[in-house]
Amino acid sequence: MDRVPSLQLAELDRALDLLSGRPLVALTGAGLSTDSGIPDYRGPGSPARRPMTYGDFVSGPAAQRRYWARSHVGWARMRRAAPNPGHHALAALESAGVLRGLITQNVDGLHTEAGSRAVIDLHGRIADVICLSCKEISPRAALQERFEQANPGFAESVGPEIETAPDGDVLLEATDGFRLVGCTTCGGPLKPDVVFFGENVPKERVLASYALVDGLVGGGALLVAGSSLAVMSGLRFVKHAEKHGVPVVIVNRGETRGDPHATLRVDGGCSEVLSALAATRPGRVMEP
Repeated sequence: MDRVPSLQLAELDRALDLLSGRPLVALTGAGLSTDSGIPDYRGPGSPARRPMTYGDFVSGPAAQRRYWARSHVGWARMRRAAPNPGHHALAALESAGVLRGLITQNVDGLHTEAGSRAVIDLHGRIADVICLSCKEISPRAALQERFEQANPGFAESVGPEIETAPDGDVLLEATDGFRLVGCTTCGGPLKPDVVFFGENVPKERVLASYALVDGLVGGGALLVAGSSLAVMSGLRFVKHAEKHGVPVVIVNRGETRGDPHATLRVDGGCSEVLSALAATRPGRVMEP
């Protein structure tokens, strides 16, 4: 635990004591992936951002061109991101039988890459693409190649000083000349298979997430890592846990909207705190 600042050691010790011997479910947000080089929306020092909404995207080709031009450049950067110690710590806890499941608000797929298997991608995965007409799912990597063929040299023409946004696109203004490509099956418009602001999370993912939290009643705990819980998408599970007497431990830099519902919050980085938790190697966990 020598990597954790001394002012946080008391909080960390309390968190380890509270979580020890309990089965866990994790709820993760963008703050977990910042150590992988992916910026977050609401962390300390993060600039104000206005991501494209679902209504914007489906308004027509102009908005879709703007999104895909930015995403085409950003994807080339984002796909190089690798899991960090926080991702690996959660995968280790799952492997040890401590972590029963993981609900992530992130779309980067890094939990799965780190080895986690019981993952609910609440907001989808940026590595998948869906056709808005026929609903066929296809890989983002294949679309990247098609965009490169339709827009040769476009990504390379954008300088490295252009900032990458949390959802994998870049803050690029000049997008008018970018050429769109359609679904290879029906020619329809393509959208990343992620939940945009203003779009509903698929019901089956929500129900599966509630079921994970329900499974903690009577002895488990909900571990929130790297989420400000600013939107109800994640906050509802914290409220649900509190309502049913499940302890909630939040690990995050800065305050969160879930603090009033938490049993304990550790103000610290996910990589350091989760690594410390995994290093305790909890033994047999009691069943709720």
